[in-house]
Amino acid sequence: MPATAPLASSEQIHAHLVAQLNDALRRPGMWGGELAIRLTLDHLLFVERRQEAWGDEQRALEQRTAWTVTGVRGAFEGVLPTDHGTSVASVYAEFAHRQGWLELDRALSADEYATMLAAIDSWASRDRVWADVTSAFGAPSVLFGSTNPSYGKTLGYVTADRSTPMLFFHLWNGTDLGTEPPWPPSREQPLLLAVRRGDAPFAASFTFTPEGLRRRPEQEE
Repeated sequence: MPATAPLASSEQIHAHLVAQLNDALRRPGMWGGELAIRLTLDHLLFVERRQEAWGDEQRALEQRTAWTVTGVRGAFEGVLPTDHGTSVASVYAEFAHRQGWLELDRALSADEYATMLAAIDSWASRDRVWADVTSAFGAPSVLFGSTNPSYGKTLGYVTADRSTPMLFFHLWNGTDLGTEPPWPPSREQPLLLAVRRGDAPFAASFTFTPEGLRRRPEQEE
């Protein structure tokens, strides 16, 4: 009989799950979206013996109205057009960052973050595209979604300080229903629809561009 290989250590399991979570956050469409992220979080918290931490986070999301009966996705349905995968991932990334799990491609300095925070409201008062965001603020700390400009994505910016709320730029490159073919999109760059501040009450956390206001889903009476 073949020898039985030893099981992975708890440290190896933990490192594997952290890497898997970061991949699922960055490429939610390839991993199965919100459910896959949730399951990976559950596994990580089990390994760390902190299963109660997600319940606390869910209650905090409910208080911010960032959680609905259909999860985080439902909160975005009345705010941004369809294809919410990267936007949903960005909310889970806030939790991952506070837990020390989120691996940043670039951490902003405190001065960079403060300058960015002070500028984004006035900066987002005009229509922008993906290249405008990176030209103004540099490469993101985390790119949620594909590097392909034909697809929507979310850019996240934050410092290494886990207590600092993340800042997100939600970009869209869909097609206008009934006026354009469903694929490919006619634009070379995804459009910036809104900037969002993490940890703020959900409805108040968005600064919409003019394009974002035009494309915001109609609210039910």
